[in-house]
Amino acid sequence: MRRPWQGVAPRTPMAGDAPTGPPRASELLEQWFAGDGAKTLGSLNDLFGRGAFAVAFVLLLAVPALPLPTGGATHVFEIVAMLLALQLVIGREDVWLPQRFRRLELAGPRQQRFIERLMKLIRRLERLSRPRARFLFNHRASNIVFGVLVLAGSLGAFLAPPFTGLDTLPSLGVVLLSLGVILEDALVGIAGVVVGAAGVVLEIILGSAVVHGVTSLF
Repeated sequence: MRRPWQGVAPRTPMAGDAPTGPPRASELLEQWFAGDGAKTLGSLNDLFGRGAFAVAFVLLLAVPALPLPTGGATHVFEIVAMLLALQLVIGREDVWLPQRFRRLELAGPRQQRFIERLMKLIRRLERLSRPRARFLFNHRASNIVFGVLVLAGSLGAFLAPPFTGLDTLPSLGVVLLSLGVILEDALVGIAGVVVGAAGVVLEIILGSAVVHGVTSLF
């Protein structure tokens, strides 16, 4: 899986611009958000190509990662994330989606504040992050592990009881893990795994306590 910006041309430099390298993920996302047309999963895939997996995971799980009860409204996003994760596990390098999911809108005027917060997080990580253990990324085995971890985190978010907010940590874990892959920073990726695992464990503990409390009434 290539990095999201590989093979994508940066903006046309203006007179007086300093020399620049390949565009960052945040720059490409800003161009995508500001461009014409619907901000769908299909158009995201067309822009990022083989790097669309990690970027799609960030956008799909960013909404349930907010510390707000979603009441199951984000289940479609989690299902799509699991579908993409399975494709990584079986070795696909290009995203495949049914037309129904390609038309899934990821951004719009109503999500403007959410988008601004997400871009601030991505830009902050790009400033603070640096490549760490790059040999772990962009291999068949590492992509399988990435897919399995995203599948587990997305499933944990999907199974969280509605209106409990327990989908927050598993979703945030997937977002951080995916940003770690985009930035090729193992430290960010590990932080995502820890956060996601903590969320799943918390979900299991609280779920077990609820079941035990209900059964004790009978």
